[in-house]
Amino acid sequence: MESVEQLLERLVTGVIRDRIGADAPAAVRPCGNPKFGDYQVNGILPIAKVEKKNPRALADLVAAAAAQPLAAIAEPPTVAGAGFINVKLKPGFVASRLPQALANPRLGVPAASPARTIVLDFSAPNVAKSMHVGHLRSTIIGDSIARTLRFLGHRVITDNHIGDWGTQFGFLVHGFKQEKLDLASATDPIAEMERVYRKYYGASEADPSIREAAKAELVKLHADDSENLALWKKLRDLSMPAFERVYQRLGARFDHTLGESFYHPRLPGVVAGLKGKGLAEDSEGAVCVFFRDVPALKDKPFLIQKSDGAFLYPTTDLATLQYRVETWQPGEIIYVTDSRQKLHFQQLFETARRWGHADLKLAHVTFGSVLGEDDKPIKTRSGEPIKLGQLLDEAERRAMEIVEAQNAELPAETKREIARVVGLGAVKYADLSQNRINDYVFSWPKMLAMQGNTAPYLQYAYVRIRSIFRKGSMEHGARSMEPGAVVLADPAELDLAKFILRFPEAIELATEDYRPNFICSYLYDLACKFSAFYEQCPVLKAGEPTRASRLMLCQLTAGVLRQGLDLLGIQTIEQM
Repeated sequence: MESVEQLLERLVTGVIRDRIGADAPAAVRPCGNPKFGDYQVNGILPIAKVEKKNPRALADLVAAAAAQPLAAIAEPPTVAGAGFINVKLKPGFVASRLPQALANPRLGVPAASPARTIVLDFSAPNVAKSMHVGHLRSTIIGDSIARTLRFLGHRVITDNHIGDWGTQFGFLVHGFKQEKLDLASATDPIAEMERVYRKYYGASEADPSIREAAKAELVKLHADDSENLALWKKLRDLSMPAFERVYQRLGARFDHTLGESFYHPRLPGVVAGLKGKGLAEDSEGAVCVFFRDVPALKDKPFLIQKSDGAFLYPTTDLATLQYRVETWQPGEIIYVTDSRQKLHFQQLFETARRWGHADLKLAHVTFGSVLGEDDKPIKTRSGEPIKLGQLLDEAERRAMEIVEAQNAELPAETKREIARVVGLGAVKYADLSQNRINDYVFSWPKMLAMQGNTAPYLQYAYVRIRSIFRKGSMEHGARSMEPGAVVLADPAELDLAKFILRFPEAIELATEDYRPNFICSYLYDLACKFSAFYEQCPVLKAGEPTRASRLMLCQLTAGVLRQGLDLLGIQTIEQM
């Protein structure tokens, strides 16, 4: 099913080709000011520049020629400014699209064509450490991107590239050998790992012999020493359930969890391969990739092997990319990490391009920090990052206080479920509704507010709509309707109907630059438009066919809210 924007784009592009002879897109976008129209054709100005013609005259020509192909869809197009063409949809056309959207399992969102294979790398916590608030953004942004791309029909492979190999394991192995602890019997194995690491790493600052001992244990581990491997495996295996508990609460899932250790056997081959192709070279005993012809990177070599023979994160990331290409043949790989790693990924992508992967799309989806109300990265009073599990616990606790205050009579199990869905949804939405590249201030009162651009407001909007059907004894929604039965006489009806049809455009914007906040903005505006419609247009008390038409608007709004929130990883409930 074509979206309205796609339909207009196709028809007006055809007019531009036939009347101007230009092979250029119409560039149709929603109109910034509704009083001028619903959509705007922006492609005339660049065409006029290429053709060296007056843009206003070209726009007049295209608008006049487009009137006939658009006759069933829109009023005669008008021209504004230097050459913008405004298009106003006819109510009859809008009405005809509503039953189609309702009958469509995708609510009118077209499937991607062609569908692609996309690898998505996100979250990536470190073994032997608790997930903390710093993992929140990567996890939920990555999960939302994965959900949206899958909804569009792409084959998405999610891979959690955990940190399970590196210097910290030398200290951990040394520490656990010294203390002869039985991790399996520990009440909180992760806490015990963190304690041991802090103790021996801290002691090494004053006692170099401890650092040397840890280094020796790491060398043995990398040499496949059986005792060290067994201890390392125990550290890893005891860490995974703790990660999984957090992921289950957040609703995030991974197809693969291939940590850094998985790629360790590949690293010598990566270095040898890059050197063999002349892409890497020796430099003061180390091996580097130089980018002398790239101005932004010419003085920033990519170190892939140290002078002592040790490999580094760049080596592992190159091996990871190589494996993903060989195994899954993706057309794109997306990495979701914080903005501090921008240089690393610039170097990685440039190396990959030179290595023979110029046709592979590589994207680094960056994000800012979560700040406290002091505008500094949020931490505990002791200065440690807040553990993610504790943050989610607090969200549910605060949501429960609200539920208790408003619906104390509900059964305890129902209240717990409402608190869980509302609390976790509030945390996710507060993050995803931001432009991901910016820092944002974490505020419990704002994110749990029942008014404004928050998850509770949207969840309540959904509950409110569902209650209409319960009151009308229509638990499963509006009955099937013929297109001719739709009535859009009131301006609020027409405004809501047009906006429902813009759901595909919100999805398109969100995927263009991997920004879930476009979905959030759309859903909030949709809820606001529904509220205006509901205040002005009685539903259950209206006569037919108006009643059935308004029920369809309610059903579509609820469906889009539910689907949109699901793309954000946020659940809906039937009562709040």
